Amino acid sequence: MTKKTWLIFGAICIALLGGLIYASRGNRIDVSNVDTKVAQSASEQSGNIGDHTYGNTSSKVVLIEYGDYQCPGCASSYLAIKQVVDKYKDKMGFIFRSYPLYTSHPNAFAAAAAAEAAGLQGKFWEMHNKLYSDQSAWNQLTGTSRTEYFVSVAKSIGIDGDKLQSELDNPNIKRKIDFDKILGEKDKVTGTPGFYINGRNVSDQYFKDGKIVSKNTQGAAVVWSSAEAFEKLVIIPALKEAGINI
Repeated sequence: MTKKTWLIFGAICIALLGGLIYASRGNRIDVSNVDTKVAQSASEQSGNIGDHTYGNTSSKVVLIEYGDYQCPGCASSYLAIKQVVDKYKDKMGFIFRSYPLYTSHPNAFAAAAAAEAAGLQGKFWEMHNKLYSDQSAWNQLTGTSRTEYFVSVAKSIGIDGDKLQSELDNPNIKRKIDFDKILGEKDKVTGTPGFYINGRNVSDQYFKDGKIVSKNTQGAAVVWSSAEAFEKLVIIPALKEAGINI
């Protein structure tokens, strides 16, 4: 190529790259005006699917989990968190948002889509619970086997499996999952599970002997690994701070 041709070629490449970057930014969901601390109603931004909530979300205390259904830590924390949330459901709210870690957990998005598809039939929490409690049954499946498993779970919780399968590629579901993840990025989630109570990140709190300690303390455990610790060190203080009788 002549120098002039190279210059033209370079200019075209730069223009194309700029266009791709612009398009990428243009397609990104804008959450700059979204208050991540409160339950989100269905909107165009979220694929017309609202937040999945449990308990009293009008309370001054709301716990939000950013979770990845294929994440071992999320599955191990599931029962502890559920136990505490069930106990205080009249005094606090709970919101689950998907935060799939695509690189390390290739089934995370498909599982999130299955949960959202179940939600369209009014059974989000039932599917959510099964995905976490039975994680080892599906986390290594791929393709048709994975889909068949999700369909079988759908039938077991009393919803139309064929309808769920048809919704797995629903663009609104993809948008909802993308929306959730972007909210997590806004909240500066660094890993899963990510727990926020009234906007405060409590994911990396560690405890020992019933007290919050440095994560480097010998024998310390992450607070969400224990229902008793999470209740005593996270939930009860938040309720008291909000003036809610326990």
